[in-house]
Amino acid sequence: SKDVIIGLSEVYVPEVTSFTAEAHIVVSGMFPNSCYSWKYATVTNTTPLEHEVKSFADVVQSMCLMVMVPFQKEVRLGKLASGTHTLRFVNGDGTYFEKTMKVD
Repeated sequence: SKDVIIGLSEVYVPEVTSFTAEAHIVVSGMFPNSCYSWKYATVTNTTPLEHEVKSFADVVQSMCLMVMVPFQKEVRLGKLASGTHTLRFVNGDGTYFEKTMKVD
């Protein structure tokens, strides 16, 4: 098996999060076949208000059902400082999209 970066189709980011609590987001998407399974997500803090999120799947080399497989997972960002944070979600092909999260 090997780890691959996967693309996301949806990300739920709460409108406002408290700086005293751990921040969470929910990511979701579709795996291209049944050989994929959720592995983990990495969160890199590029600056105190900018964070890069990469989601990984484990891909096994075996017989696979050729059906789209939905996934939805919670990703912990940890405690964040007050302010407006930019979350950059990086896909396997290097493209990305961004969302913002306000922390009070």
